[in-house]
Amino acid sequence: MLRIKRVPTIVSNYQKEEGDGSARIVSGCGRNCLKECCIQGAKLPLYAYKRVNKIGTEKDLVVDEARESPVAFLDSLLLGEWEDRFERGLFRYDVTACETKVIPGDYGFVAQLNEGRHLKKRPTEFQVDKVLQPFDGSKFNFTKVGQEEVLFQFEASEDGEAYFIPGAPIAVENSPSFVAINVSPIEYGHVLLIPRIFECLPQRIDCESFLLALNMAVEAGSPYFRLGYNSLGAFATINHLHFQAYYLASPFPIEKAPTKKITTTSNGVKIFELLKYPVRGLVLEGGNSLQDLAKEVSDCCIFLQDTNIPYNVLIADSGRRIFILPQCYAEKQALGEVSPELLDTQVNPAVWEISGHIVLKRRKDYDEASEGNAWRLLAEVSLSEARFEEVKVMIFEAIACPVVENGSDMLLKVAELESPHASREADSINTAASPMVPGNHECLVQQ
Repeated sequence: MLRIKRVPTIVSNYQKEEGDGSARIVSGCGRNCLKECCIQGAKLPLYAYKRVNKIGTEKDLVVDEARESPVAFLDSLLLGEWEDRFERGLFRYDVTACETKVIPGDYGFVAQLNEGRHLKKRPTEFQVDKVLQPFDGSKFNFTKVGQEEVLFQFEASEDGEAYFIPGAPIAVENSPSFVAINVSPIEYGHVLLIPRIFECLPQRIDCESFLLALNMAVEAGSPYFRLGYNSLGAFATINHLHFQAYYLASPFPIEKAPTKKITTTSNGVKIFELLKYPVRGLVLEGGNSLQDLAKEVSDCCIFLQDTNIPYNVLIADSGRRIFILPQCYAEKQALGEVSPELLDTQVNPAVWEISGHIVLKRRKDYDEASEGNAWRLLAEVSLSEARFEEVKVMIFEAIACPVVENGSDMLLKVAELESPHASREADSINTAASPMVPGNHECLVQQ
Protein backbone atom coordinates (compact mmCIF):
# COMPACT_ATOMS: atom_id res chain seq x y z
CA MET A 1 0.00 0.00 0.00
CA LEU A 2 1.45 3.33 -1.07
CA ARG A 3 0.80 6.37 1.12
CA ILE A 4 2.08 9.91 1.27
CA LYS A 5 1.91 12.53 3.98
CA ARG A 6 0.55 15.85 2.87
CA VAL A 7 -1.33 18.80 4.25
CA PRO A 8 -4.99 18.31 3.35
CA THR A 9 -6.92 21.13 1.74
CA ILE A 10 -9.69 22.53 3.93
CA VAL A 11 -12.66 23.10 1.63
CA SER A 12 -15.32 23.68 4.33
CA ASN A 13 -15.37 25.40 7.70
CA TYR A 14 -16.94 22.23 9.10
CA GLN A 15 -14.15 19.96 7.91
CA LYS A 16 -12.31 18.10 10.66
CA GLU A 17 -8.95 16.44 10.40
CA GLU A 18 -9.28 12.71 10.80
CA GLY A 19 -8.04 11.25 14.02
CA ASP A 20 -7.82 14.56 15.88
CA GLY A 21 -10.53 13.59 18.35
CA SER A 22 -12.77 16.46 17.28
CA ALA A 23 -15.48 14.39 15.60
CA ARG A 24 -18.84 14.54 17.31
CA ILE A 25 -22.15 12.77 16.98
CA VAL A 26 -24.41 14.51 14.51
CA SER A 27 -27.88 14.51 16.01
CA GLY A 28 -29.78 17.76 16.08
CA CYS A 29 -26.41 19.45 15.67
CA GLY A 30 -27.85 22.94 15.34
CA ARG A 31 -25.17 24.00 12.87
CA ASN A 32 -27.44 24.11 9.83
CA CYS A 33 -25.76 21.29 7.92
CA LEU A 34 -27.10 19.20 5.03
CA LYS A 35 -27.77 16.05 7.00
CA GLU A 36 -31.17 14.81 8.21
CA CYS A 37 -30.85 16.70 11.49
CA CYS A 38 -31.02 20.06 9.71
CA ILE A 39 -32.26 19.54 6.14
CA GLN A 40 -35.98 19.15 6.82
CA GLY A 41 -37.86 22.20 5.54
CA ALA A 42 -34.68 23.95 4.41
CA LYS A 43 -34.68 26.07 1.26
CA LEU A 44 -31.85 27.16 -1.01
CA PRO A 45 -31.69 29.11 -4.27
CA LEU A 46 -32.22 27.00 -7.41
CA TYR A 47 -30.77 27.68 -10.85
CA ALA A 48 -32.26 25.47 -13.57
CA TYR A 49 -30.19 25.51 -16.76
CA LYS A 50 -31.47 25.08 -20.27
CA ARG A 51 -30.66 21.69 -21.75
CA VAL A 52 -28.47 22.04 -24.84
CA ASN A 53 -27.77 19.46 -27.50
CA LYS A 54 -24.65 20.98 -28.98
CA ILE A 55 -22.03 23.49 -27.90
CA GLY A 56 -22.20 26.64 -30.01
CA THR A 57 -19.30 28.20 -31.85
CA GLU A 58 -17.51 31.27 -30.55
CA LYS A 59 -19.60 33.33 -33.00
CA ASP A 60 -22.80 31.90 -31.50
CA LEU A 61 -21.59 32.85 -28.02
CA VAL A 62 -21.06 36.48 -29.03
CA VAL A 63 -24.61 36.66 -30.41
CA ASP A 64 -26.00 35.15 -27.21
CA GLU A 65 -24.12 37.64 -25.06
CA ALA A 66 -25.61 40.54 -27.04
CA ARG A 67 -29.03 39.50 -25.82
CA GLU A 68 -30.26 39.43 -22.24
CA SER A 69 -29.67 35.74 -21.60
CA PRO A 70 -29.47 33.27 -18.71
CA VAL A 71 -25.71 32.97 -19.32
CA ALA A 72 -25.02 36.42 -17.91
CA PHE A 73 -27.45 35.73 -15.09
CA LEU A 74 -25.56 32.61 -14.01
CA ASP A 75 -22.37 34.67 -13.82
CA SER A 76 -24.16 37.27 -11.73
CA LEU A 77 -25.69 34.64 -9.49
CA LEU A 78 -22.49 32.69 -8.86
CA LEU A 79 -20.27 35.69 -8.33
CA GLY A 80 -22.89 37.62 -6.39
CA GLU A 81 -23.45 34.73 -3.98
CA TRP A 82 -19.69 34.11 -3.73
CA GLU A 83 -19.02 37.74 -2.83
CA ASP A 84 -21.84 37.61 -0.29
CA ARG A 85 -20.08 34.71 1.46
CA PHE A 86 -16.84 36.67 1.31
CA GLU A 87 -18.46 39.64 3.05
CA ARG A 88 -19.86 37.28 5.68
CA GLY A 89 -16.33 36.11 6.51
CA LEU A 90 -16.77 32.47 5.47
CA PHE A 91 -13.41 32.19 3.69
CA ARG A 92 -10.20 31.32 5.48
CA TYR A 93 -8.29 34.16 3.80
CA ASP A 94 -8.69 36.90 1.19
CA VAL A 95 -7.57 35.28 -2.06
CA THR A 96 -7.86 38.62 -3.89
CA ALA A 97 -4.95 39.88 -1.77
CA CYS A 98 -2.63 37.07 -2.88
CA GLU A 99 0.23 38.12 -5.14
CA THR A 100 -0.02 36.75 -8.67
CA LYS A 101 2.23 37.10 -11.68
CA VAL A 102 2.70 35.67 -15.15
CA ILE A 103 6.10 33.99 -15.36
CA PRO A 104 8.15 35.23 -18.34
CA GLY A 105 8.53 32.64 -21.08
CA ASP A 106 6.82 31.05 -24.05
CA TYR A 107 3.94 29.54 -22.10
CA GLY A 108 3.07 32.21 -19.55
CA PHE A 109 2.74 30.00 -16.47
CA VAL A 110 0.80 31.82 -13.75
CA ALA A 111 2.29 31.82 -10.25
CA GLN A 112 0.34 32.73 -7.13
CA LEU A 113 1.79 33.21 -3.65
CA ASN A 114 -0.72 31.81 -1.15
CA GLU A 115 1.04 31.37 2.16
CA GLY A 116 -2.26 31.10 4.04
CA ARG A 117 -3.52 28.00 2.24
CA HIS A 118 -1.60 25.55 4.42
CA LEU A 119 -1.39 27.38 7.75
CA LYS A 120 -2.50 25.73 11.01
CA LYS A 121 -2.87 22.30 9.44
CA ARG A 122 -0.86 19.17 10.08
CA PRO A 123 0.16 16.51 7.54
CA THR A 124 -2.22 13.58 7.11
CA GLU A 125 -1.60 10.23 5.42
CA PHE A 126 -3.30 9.69 2.07
CA GLN A 127 -3.50 6.38 0.24
CA VAL A 128 -2.38 6.98 -3.34
CA ASP A 129 -2.47 3.52 -4.89
CA LYS A 130 -6.25 3.11 -5.21
CA VAL A 131 -8.08 5.48 -7.52
CA LEU A 132 -11.46 4.00 -6.59
CA GLN A 133 -12.20 3.78 -2.88
CA PRO A 134 -15.60 3.22 -1.21
CA PHE A 135 -17.42 6.24 0.16
CA ASP A 136 -16.91 6.47 3.93
CA GLY A 137 -19.61 8.46 5.70
CA SER A 138 -17.53 8.68 8.88
CA LYS A 139 -15.00 10.88 7.09
CA PHE A 140 -15.64 14.43 5.99
CA ASN A 141 -18.06 14.69 3.09
CA PHE A 142 -20.18 17.45 1.62
CA THR A 143 -23.35 16.56 3.52
CA LYS A 144 -21.51 17.94 6.56
CA VAL A 145 -21.00 21.46 5.19
CA GLY A 146 -23.08 24.33 6.51
CA GLN A 147 -26.02 25.45 4.41
CA GLU A 148 -24.55 28.95 4.40
CA GLU A 149 -21.63 27.57 2.35
CA VAL A 150 -23.99 26.42 -0.42
CA LEU A 151 -24.62 29.03 -3.13
CA PHE A 152 -27.44 27.36 -5.03
CA GLN A 153 -28.91 24.14 -6.35
CA PHE A 154 -28.06 23.40 -9.99
CA GLU A 155 -30.22 21.21 -12.20
CA ALA A 156 -31.61 20.84 -15.73
CA SER A 157 -34.80 22.70 -16.54
CA GLU A 158 -37.83 20.55 -17.24
CA ASP A 159 -39.52 23.07 -19.55
CA GLY A 160 -36.55 23.84 -21.80
CA GLU A 161 -35.85 27.32 -20.45
CA ALA A 162 -33.46 28.49 -17.76
CA TYR A 163 -34.98 29.94 -14.61
CA PHE A 164 -34.12 30.90 -11.04
CA ILE A 165 -35.98 30.39 -7.76
CA PRO A 166 -34.56 32.37 -4.79
CA GLY A 167 -35.75 29.89 -2.19
CA ALA A 168 -36.56 26.40 -3.41
CA PRO A 169 -37.23 23.42 -1.12
CA ILE A 170 -34.42 20.85 -1.02
CA ALA A 171 -35.94 17.69 -2.48
CA VAL A 172 -33.55 15.06 -1.13
CA GLU A 173 -35.38 12.29 -2.97
CA ASN A 174 -34.63 13.98 -6.34
CA SER A 175 -30.84 13.84 -5.84
CA PRO A 176 -30.15 17.57 -6.27
CA SER A 177 -26.72 18.87 -7.23
CA PHE A 178 -25.21 21.77 -5.28
CA VAL A 179 -22.74 24.55 -5.96
CA ALA A 180 -20.82 25.51 -2.79
CA ILE A 181 -17.87 27.72 -1.93
CA ASN A 182 -14.38 26.36 -1.41
CA VAL A 183 -13.35 28.13 1.80
CA SER A 184 -9.69 27.81 0.72
CA PRO A 185 -10.06 29.43 -2.69
CA ILE A 186 -7.33 29.44 -5.30
CA GLU A 187 -8.93 32.23 -7.30
CA TYR A 188 -11.89 34.55 -7.53
CA GLY A 189 -15.20 32.70 -7.63
CA HIS A 190 -13.70 29.35 -6.60
CA VAL A 191 -16.60 26.93 -6.10
CA LEU A 192 -17.34 23.22 -5.84
CA LEU A 193 -19.91 21.46 -8.02
CA ILE A 194 -21.25 18.46 -6.12
CA PRO A 195 -23.38 16.18 -8.31
CA ARG A 196 -26.29 14.33 -6.69
CA ILE A 197 -24.96 15.21 -3.28
CA PHE A 198 -27.25 13.00 -1.19
CA GLU A 199 -26.32 9.85 -3.12
CA CYS A 200 -22.90 10.14 -1.43
CA LEU A 201 -20.99 9.03 -4.50
CA PRO A 202 -17.24 8.43 -4.15
CA GLN A 203 -14.80 10.48 -6.23
CA ARG A 204 -15.31 8.82 -9.61
CA ILE A 205 -16.59 10.23 -12.90
CA ASP A 206 -19.63 8.81 -14.67
CA CYS A 207 -21.38 10.11 -17.79
CA GLU A 208 -24.22 11.79 -15.89
CA SER A 209 -21.93 13.69 -13.53
CA PHE A 210 -19.60 14.78 -16.31
CA LEU A 211 -22.52 15.98 -18.43
CA LEU A 212 -23.62 18.11 -15.47
CA ALA A 213 -20.16 19.69 -15.24
CA LEU A 214 -20.10 20.25 -18.99
CA ASN A 215 -23.50 21.96 -18.83
CA MET A 216 -22.20 24.28 -16.12
CA ALA A 217 -19.30 25.33 -18.36
CA VAL A 218 -21.65 25.92 -21.28
CA GLU A 219 -24.16 27.81 -19.14
CA ALA A 220 -21.49 30.06 -17.66
CA GLY A 221 -20.43 30.90 -21.19
CA SER A 222 -17.14 32.52 -20.16
CA PRO A 223 -13.69 31.49 -21.44
CA TYR A 224 -12.33 32.58 -18.06
CA PHE A 225 -14.48 30.05 -16.15
CA ARG A 226 -13.00 26.55 -16.07
CA LEU A 227 -13.94 23.38 -14.24
CA GLY A 228 -11.42 20.84 -13.01
CA TYR A 229 -11.48 17.34 -11.60
CA ASN A 230 -8.88 15.44 -9.54
CA SER A 231 -9.12 11.69 -9.03
CA LEU A 232 -7.90 9.98 -5.90
CA GLY A 233 -4.17 9.43 -6.35
CA ALA A 234 -4.06 12.70 -8.31
CA PHE A 235 -4.52 15.01 -5.30
CA ALA A 236 -8.24 14.84 -4.67
CA THR A 237 -8.70 15.58 -0.97
CA ILE A 238 -12.31 14.49 -0.39
CA ASN A 239 -13.67 11.10 -1.48
CA HIS A 240 -17.10 12.54 -2.30
CA LEU A 241 -17.80 13.24 -5.97
CA HIS A 242 -17.07 16.87 -6.83
CA PHE A 243 -15.63 19.17 -9.46
CA GLN A 244 -13.93 22.51 -8.81
CA ALA A 245 -14.32 25.71 -10.80
CA TYR A 246 -13.14 29.31 -10.76
CA TYR A 247 -12.48 32.39 -12.88
CA LEU A 248 -8.99 33.31 -14.09
CA ALA A 249 -8.74 36.22 -16.52
CA SER A 250 -5.75 34.73 -18.29
CA PRO A 251 -5.25 31.78 -20.63
CA PHE A 252 -4.02 28.63 -18.95
CA PRO A 253 -0.68 27.60 -20.51
CA ILE A 254 -2.08 24.18 -21.36
CA GLU A 255 -4.74 25.85 -23.51
CA LYS A 256 -1.99 27.39 -25.65
CA ALA A 257 -0.02 24.16 -26.15
CA PRO A 258 0.03 22.72 -29.69
CA THR A 259 -1.84 19.48 -30.35
CA LYS A 260 -1.82 16.68 -32.91
CA LYS A 261 -5.07 15.18 -34.12
CA ILE A 262 -5.26 11.43 -33.56
CA THR A 263 -8.78 10.48 -34.58
CA THR A 264 -12.43 11.40 -34.89
CA THR A 265 -14.88 9.07 -33.18
CA SER A 266 -18.03 7.73 -34.82
CA ASN A 267 -20.11 10.41 -33.09
CA GLY A 268 -17.92 13.27 -34.27
CA VAL A 269 -15.71 13.82 -31.22
CA LYS A 270 -12.17 14.81 -32.24
CA ILE A 271 -9.31 13.52 -30.12
CA PHE A 272 -5.92 15.23 -30.05
CA GLU A 273 -2.64 14.63 -28.24
CA LEU A 274 -0.85 17.43 -26.40
CA LEU A 275 2.53 18.38 -27.86
CA LYS A 276 5.42 20.39 -26.42
CA TYR A 277 3.92 20.50 -22.94
CA PRO A 278 5.52 19.03 -19.81
CA VAL A 279 2.51 16.80 -19.01
CA ARG A 280 1.33 14.33 -21.63
CA GLY A 281 -2.39 14.17 -22.20
CA LEU A 282 -5.36 13.98 -24.56
CA VAL A 283 -7.70 16.74 -25.71
CA LEU A 284 -11.29 16.05 -26.77
CA GLU A 285 -13.63 18.46 -28.52
CA GLY A 286 -16.61 18.59 -30.85
CA GLY A 287 -19.14 15.81 -31.26
CA ASN A 288 -22.62 15.58 -32.73
CA SER A 289 -24.09 16.58 -29.38
CA LEU A 290 -23.08 17.62 -25.89
CA GLN A 291 -24.07 14.16 -24.71
CA ASP A 292 -21.69 12.59 -27.24
CA LEU A 293 -18.79 14.66 -25.95
CA ALA A 294 -19.68 13.82 -22.35
CA LYS A 295 -19.88 10.13 -23.17
CA GLU A 296 -16.50 9.97 -24.91
CA VAL A 297 -14.76 11.89 -22.13
CA SER A 298 -16.43 9.91 -19.35
CA ASP A 299 -15.65 6.61 -21.10
CA CYS A 300 -11.96 7.58 -21.15
CA CYS A 301 -12.12 8.57 -17.47
CA ILE A 302 -13.97 5.39 -16.51
CA PHE A 303 -11.25 3.35 -18.18
CA LEU A 304 -8.52 5.21 -16.28
CA GLN A 305 -10.19 4.87 -12.89
CA ASP A 306 -11.18 1.22 -13.48
CA THR A 307 -7.57 0.40 -14.37
CA ASN A 308 -6.26 2.36 -11.39
CA ILE A 309 -4.52 5.18 -13.25
CA PRO A 310 -4.72 8.55 -11.42
CA TYR A 311 -5.81 11.42 -13.63
CA ASN A 312 -6.96 15.03 -13.82
CA VAL A 313 -9.48 16.68 -16.13
CA LEU A 314 -9.78 20.31 -17.24
CA ILE A 315 -12.96 21.65 -18.90
CA ALA A 316 -11.98 24.76 -20.85
CA ASP A 317 -13.25 27.09 -23.57
CA SER A 318 -16.84 27.15 -22.26
CA GLY A 319 -17.02 23.37 -22.47
CA ARG A 320 -15.60 23.08 -25.99
CA ARG A 321 -12.25 21.52 -25.03
CA ILE A 322 -11.62 18.80 -22.47
CA PHE A 323 -8.10 17.87 -21.31
CA ILE A 324 -7.56 14.39 -19.84
CA LEU A 325 -4.24 14.12 -18.01
CA PRO A 326 -3.09 10.82 -16.47
CA GLN A 327 -0.41 11.48 -13.85
CA CYS A 328 1.92 9.78 -11.40
CA TYR A 329 3.42 12.40 -9.06
CA ALA A 330 1.89 11.02 -5.85
CA GLU A 331 3.11 7.53 -6.66
CA LYS A 332 6.61 8.81 -7.36
CA GLN A 333 6.43 10.69 -4.09
CA ALA A 334 5.43 7.53 -2.20
CA LEU A 335 8.26 5.60 -3.84
CA GLY A 336 10.83 8.25 -2.92
CA GLU A 337 11.47 9.20 -6.56
CA VAL A 338 10.78 12.94 -6.25
CA SER A 339 13.68 15.20 -5.35
CA PRO A 340 13.67 16.79 -1.87
CA GLU A 341 13.91 20.19 -3.56
CA LEU A 342 10.55 19.71 -5.28
CA LEU A 343 8.95 18.19 -2.18
CA ASP A 344 10.06 21.18 -0.12
CA THR A 345 7.92 23.47 -2.26
CA GLN A 346 4.82 21.67 -0.86
CA VAL A 347 3.16 22.07 -4.25
CA ASN A 348 0.54 19.40 -4.89
CA PRO A 349 0.30 19.28 -8.70
CA ALA A 350 -3.42 18.76 -9.22
CA VAL A 351 -5.50 19.95 -12.18
CA TRP A 352 -4.87 23.69 -11.73
CA GLU A 353 -1.11 23.33 -11.33
CA ILE A 354 -0.90 20.91 -14.26
CA SER A 355 -2.85 23.38 -16.38
CA GLY A 356 -0.29 26.07 -15.56
CA HIS A 357 -1.74 27.99 -12.60
CA ILE A 358 0.75 27.13 -9.89
CA VAL A 359 -0.03 27.95 -6.27
CA LEU A 360 3.18 28.48 -4.31
CA LYS A 361 3.27 28.49 -0.52
CA ARG A 362 6.72 29.96 0.13
CA ARG A 363 7.92 33.47 -0.69
CA LYS A 364 11.26 32.03 -1.84
CA ASP A 365 9.62 29.86 -4.51
CA TYR A 366 7.45 32.73 -5.71
CA ASP A 367 10.37 35.14 -6.01
CA GLU A 368 12.44 32.53 -7.87
CA ALA A 369 9.58 31.31 -10.09
CA SER A 370 10.68 30.66 -13.67
CA GLU A 371 9.39 28.78 -16.66
CA GLY A 372 12.22 26.27 -16.20
CA ASN A 373 11.22 25.58 -12.59
CA ALA A 374 7.56 25.19 -13.54
CA TRP A 375 8.45 22.86 -16.40
CA ARG A 376 10.67 20.72 -14.17
CA LEU A 377 7.91 20.30 -11.58
CA LEU A 378 5.25 19.39 -14.12
CA ALA A 379 7.55 17.01 -15.98
CA GLU A 380 7.65 14.92 -12.79
CA VAL A 381 3.85 14.69 -12.94
CA SER A 382 3.71 13.23 -16.43
CA LEU A 383 3.69 9.60 -17.45
CA SER A 384 6.83 8.62 -19.32
CA GLU A 385 6.54 8.65 -23.11
CA ALA A 386 6.46 4.84 -23.30
CA ARG A 387 3.88 4.51 -20.53
CA PHE A 388 1.69 7.21 -22.04
CA GLU A 389 1.71 5.41 -25.39
CA GLU A 390 0.60 2.23 -23.66
CA VAL A 391 -2.17 4.00 -21.78
CA LYS A 392 -3.30 5.86 -24.91
CA VAL A 393 -3.59 2.62 -26.87
CA MET A 394 -5.51 0.94 -24.08
CA ILE A 395 -7.91 3.88 -23.88
CA PHE A 396 -8.65 3.63 -27.60
CA GLU A 397 -9.19 -0.09 -27.32
CA ALA A 398 -11.56 0.46 -24.38
CA ILE A 399 -13.68 2.96 -26.30
CA ALA A 400 -13.32 1.01 -29.60
CA CYS A 401 -11.99 4.06 -31.38
CA PRO A 402 -10.01 3.87 -34.65
CA VAL A 403 -6.82 5.92 -34.86
CA VAL A 404 -6.04 7.79 -38.05
CA GLU A 405 -2.34 7.96 -38.85
CA ASN A 406 -0.76 8.97 -42.17
CA GLY A 407 -4.12 8.91 -43.88
CA SER A 408 -5.05 5.32 -43.01
CA ASP A 409 -7.49 4.01 -40.41
CA MET A 410 -6.50 1.32 -37.99
CA LEU A 411 -7.60 0.15 -34.59
CA LEU A 412 -4.48 0.19 -32.47
CA LYS A 413 -3.67 -3.08 -30.75
CA VAL A 414 -1.59 -3.27 -27.62
CA ALA A 415 0.48 -6.04 -29.21
CA GLU A 416 1.61 -3.57 -31.91
CA LEU A 417 3.54 -1.51 -29.37
CA GLU A 418 7.28 -1.77 -29.34
CA SER A 419 7.23 -2.54 -25.62
CA PRO A 420 7.65 -6.31 -25.03
CA HIS A 421 5.44 -6.00 -21.97
CA ALA A 422 2.51 -4.38 -23.76
CA SER A 423 0.49 -7.53 -24.43
CA ARG A 424 0.98 -8.78 -20.88
CA GLU A 425 -0.23 -5.45 -19.47
CA ALA A 426 -3.28 -5.45 -21.71
CA ASP A 427 -4.23 -8.94 -20.56
CA SER A 428 -4.12 -7.79 -16.95
CA ILE A 429 -6.73 -5.08 -17.39
CA ASN A 430 -10.21 -5.76 -16.06
CA THR A 431 -13.03 -3.73 -14.59
CA ALA A 432 -11.71 -4.06 -11.04
CA ALA A 433 -9.08 -1.67 -9.76
CA SER A 434 -5.60 -3.17 -9.76
CA PRO A 435 -3.01 -2.27 -7.15
CA MET A 436 -0.06 -0.08 -8.04
CA VAL A 437 3.33 -1.64 -7.57
CA PRO A 438 6.78 -0.21 -8.13
CA GLY A 439 8.00 -0.44 -11.71
CA ASN A 440 11.04 0.44 -13.74
CA HIS A 441 10.61 4.19 -14.14
CA GLU A 442 6.93 3.67 -14.99
CA CYS A 443 4.11 5.29 -13.13
CA LEU A 444 1.84 2.30 -12.89
CA VAL A 445 2.35 -1.42 -13.30
CA GLN A 446 -0.69 -3.68 -13.27
CA GLN A 447 -0.32 -6.65 -10.96
